[in-house]
Amino acid sequence: MRAGPNTSHIVAVDINSIPRARPRVLVFGGHDPSGGAGIAADTSTLLALGCHPLVVVTAITVQNTQALKRYQLLPPELIAAQASCVLDDADVAVSKTGMLGSSATVATVAGILSRAPASPLVVDPVLLADQGGSLSEPDLGPALRKLLFPRATVATPNLDECFALASTDNVDDAARELLALGCQNILVTGTSAATPQVVHRLYRSSSEEVEASEWPRLSRNYHGSGCTLASALAAFLAHGHCVSTAAQLALEYTWRALQHGYQPGLGQSVPNRLWRSQADS
Repeated sequence: MRAGPNTSHIVAVDINSIPRARPRVLVFGGHDPSGGAGIAADTSTLLALGCHPLVVVTAITVQNTQALKRYQLLPPELIAAQASCVLDDADVAVSKTGMLGSSATVATVAGILSRAPASPLVVDPVLLADQGGSLSEPDLGPALRKLLFPRATVATPNLDECFALASTDNVDDAARELLALGCQNILVTGTSAATPQVVHRLYRSSSEEVEASEWPRLSRNYHGSGCTLASALAAFLAHGHCVSTAAQLALEYTWRALQHGYQPGLGQSVPNRLWRSQADS
C-alpha cells in the first residue's frame, strides 16, 4: 500500500512546477449555483493547475451547500452545439465528464468525443449529489457502461458509484468488472467508507496490482470533492503525466484543497482550490 501523508508532514510527488503552457481541457458538467461543485469546481481546478477549461454545460441544478432541490437537463442539441462551437476553435488535450444525467446526454457526449478519439478521457460518473439526492435518471448507468467506459482513460467513481455501476458490492470485483468494459483505469475513491483513514485504489487494465493510497480522514463534510479530483486528474494528464503519477498528484492536490477548505454557506464546506497560490503568497 502506498503511504499518503500524515497531518504533520506531507510526503508526495512535487506539484509546485506547473508548465507555463495552458493545455485545453474540455469539460462536460452541470451548473451548481453555490459554486461548490460542477463546472465551477472544474473551472477553478483547471485554472489553478495551469490548464484552460473549455466548458460545456449539461444541466442546471437548483442547490446550495445544504441541499439539492432539483435539476433540469439541457436539450442534447444545445449540448452538442456548445461543444461543436468550441471544438471548431480550439484543440483539446484531455476531456472530462461530470454530471450527464441521462442516456440521451451520454449518447450526445459520446458522439462529440468521437471527434478526438485519441485524446485521454476522464469519466466522473456523477449519480448523486454530495448533500444527498439523485442527479441522474435510471438509464444513466447502463449508458455510461456502454458508451463512455469503453472509451475512458480513467474513471473516478466513489465506492457508492462503483457498486451502483457494477453487479457486486466487493470493491475489487466491481472495479475489475468496470475495467472489463474497456476502461483503461479505475480510480475508486474511499471517502464514503467508514474507515479511520481514507483509502483510494487505482486499478489498471494492464496490471493485476492495485495501487492503494492512504490519506488522513478530515473531519468536515465537503461539497465538490469528486469534481475537484477528476478535474485535477484531467489537468495532470493534460500536462503529460502518466496515469499513475497524475492520480497521485491529483489526490494530493485535492486532499490539500479539502484541508484548506472553507464554509461559504450554512451547509457543507467546499475545497479551497487556490490553496497552492495562497500558500506561495
